[in-house]
Amino acid sequence: MSFVIAIDGPAASGKGTLARRLAAHFGLPHLDTGLLYRATACALLDEGLRLDDVEAAVAAARSLSLVDFDESRLRARDMGEAASVVAAMPAVRAALIDMQRGFASRPEGAVLDGRDIGTVICPDATVKIFVTAAPETRAQRRALELARAGEAADYAAILEDVRKRDARDSARSAAPLKPAADAVTLDTTDLDIEEAFAAALAIAEKGRVTGR
Repeated sequence: MSFVIAIDGPAASGKGTLARRLAAHFGLPHLDTGLLYRATACALLDEGLRLDDVEAAVAAARSLSLVDFDESRLRARDMGEAASVVAAMPAVRAALIDMQRGFASRPEGAVLDGRDIGTVICPDATVKIFVTAAPETRAQRRALELARAGEAADYAAILEDVRKRDARDSARSAAPLKPAADAVTLDTTDLDIEEAFAAALAIAEKGRVTGR
C-alpha cells in the first residue's frame, strides 16, 4: 500500500514547508495543491478575465500542467488572494480533483498539502495532519517571507488578508477548510521550523507504522 501524507491548514500555517521537508525525508514526490488554484487565477488575470467567471475559470483549470508553473509569480501575495476567489467555485474544484488524485496514486505514495486533502482529495491517506497557527503569527510569517523576497510587507494589511481568506475558505460550500475527522492537529504558533518538523515527523512515523 502506498504511503500518502495529507497536510491541510490555513494560509501561512507552515504546512507547505512541513510538506516539502516530509517529502524529502521519506523520498516522496510533493504537490502544493494551492499552486493549482493560483495558476488558475493567474491564467484568468493574464487573459484580462474576471476572477468570478466560472466558465473561464474551469477552462483554465482543465488546461493546467504540473510542469510549467512560475512559482515565484504564483506565490506573490496578490495571487494568493485571487486564488482564494477561484478556489471557492465548486466547478473549479471539481475540475482539479482528478489531477490531484492522480498525483497521489503513485505506487510509492506522495505528500500533498492544501485545504481539502484529507477531507476530499485523499480521504484514505495513510497520515493526515492539520497544521494551524494563530492569525497574528501567520501574518507575521507572511510579512517576513514577502520582505525577504523584496516585496512590500504591510503587517496590518496582511493580517486582514489572512482573516479574510480564513473566512472565505472555511465558509465556502465546496470542500471548506476544516480538519478531517481522523487528522492530527499540529499548532505551530509557538514552534520554530525545527520543532514543527520534529512534531510532524513523529506524527508521520507513527501513522506509517499503525496505518493511520
